[in-house]
Amino acid sequence: MKLTIKTLEGADAGSVDLSDEIFGLEPRADILHRVVRWQLAKRRAGTHDVKNRAEVWRTGKKMYKQKGTGSARHHSARANLFRGGGRSFGPTPRSHEHDLPKKVRALGLKHALSTKVKAGSIVVLEKASTEAAKTKSLKAQFEKLGFKSVLIIDGAEVDKNFALAARNIPLVDVLPIQGINVYDIMRRNTLVLTKAAVDALEARFK
Repeated sequence: MKLTIKTLEGADAGSVDLSDEIFGLEPRADILHRVVRWQLAKRRAGTHDVKNRAEVWRTGKKMYKQKGTGSARHHSARANLFRGGGRSFGPTPRSHEHDLPKKVRALGLKHALSTKVKAGSIVVLEKASTEAAKTKSLKAQFEKLGFKSVLIIDGAEVDKNFALAARNIPLVDVLPIQGINVYDIMRRNTLVLTKAAVDALEARFK
């Protein structure tokens, strides 16, 4: 599969062959769902907590005598059905992380890349670098290229000026190749890979 390499100025800079084993798969929604769910579960803090009846500071004295009042039989005011009482079966701090095989994670990344190729939403840049960290000029270049909601993946190191210029543009994410992931690929409309990123991906899955 051949794609034209673009420059930030919008000119053509040759072409690149994309491997069908990485970019030419038939996308599977179930694989993408599993990987995204695994990613988001790992990000959850799991610090949600409520007080149960053992943690509520109220008297444990019996509210009223057992018989003769015409009311239901109650004991502690810390019971869950009273206002100010403890909560029943409430959330407690825990980890939401779950396991996902490495092969499924790798397959999910391939399917995410293939999804963008099939939708025609992938662009290969010659390089992602600017001489000066100027947001205004970079934004103008993005508008010329038609980038609105975009994830840009560079090589092992992201150009410092490019990252500084891009960080104030809404809906634009810039990551090194080590940070490529299914969730960020799917949440943006366009995926932009530099030539260095393409080479790194093919070396990774070779």
